Amino acid sequence: MVDIQQMPEQVVDLGTLLPEGTTPPCGVCCETCVCLPEKERPQPHPNIVTRLREDVKTVFAKDPAARSLIEVLTCYPGLHAIWMYRVAHALWVRKFRFLARLLSHIARWLTGVEIHPGATIGRRVFIDHGMGVVIGETAEVGDDVLIYKGVVLGGVSMEKVKRHPTVGNGVILGSNAVILGPIEVGDNAKIGSGSVVVKPVPPCATVVGVPGRVVKINGVSCRLRPDLHHEQLPDIVIETLSHLSRRISALEARLNELEDLQVAPTEEMNYAFPQR
Repeated sequence: MVDIQQMPEQVVDLGTLLPEGTTPPCGVCCETCVCLPEKERPQPHPNIVTRLREDVKTVFAKDPAARSLIEVLTCYPGLHAIWMYRVAHALWVRKFRFLARLLSHIARWLTGVEIHPGATIGRRVFIDHGMGVVIGETAEVGDDVLIYKGVVLGGVSMEKVKRHPTVGNGVILGSNAVILGPIEVGDNAKIGSGSVVVKPVPPCATVVGVPGRVVKINGVSCRLRPDLHHEQLPDIVIETLSHLSRRISALEARLNELEDLQVAPTEEMNYAFPQR
């Protein structure tokens, strides 16, 4: 278990590119997606139709329960919330603040997802299930982020300043995870379900617990194909109790050895000088 404050700011250099013409093995991020088929590679400057198709493809890529296009278009509130946010955000940046807030309020009523129109959300963001997700006004979410139900990107200040988290690319936010304050969550990090994060998280780290602690740093995985094995997240409570149990057993064994050493000289002295 590692304290977040003791971690280095940069664990993995995500900007390192491979030599031209080479293909990286799966699981190595090169920021160019050359390991994907050409048709699946993200376009640098997509139009609105391409963005819509990209969002739909993201659902199929990150939810094995998605079976058909009509199902995705009609039965995925997280997708609807993202699309309605895009419209509300466009109104917000054009100073139509009331219409933007009204549309986001309607989206909340329809989908159960509350995204402030002033927030900044990147491409291929997928909100799975979605109910109870809250994203604040000054929050920033990168590309290829996977968000499960109940996630909160909240603020801790009453001032009109940057007060919500900045989430990097390829991050996975587990169910009911809460990230508070103007902190940064590094690229490809994984926040375990129910965690409360109040300190910056380095890239490629796994954070669990209340408050959140870095328990594992795995290296870089492909953010378009995230690792969803949440059952493999370490349980820091059990690990801590196991460590304490082993420590207590070692101390008991040492104490027994010291008691044996004290008993032996006493018996020898009683034999040499018997009591009358």
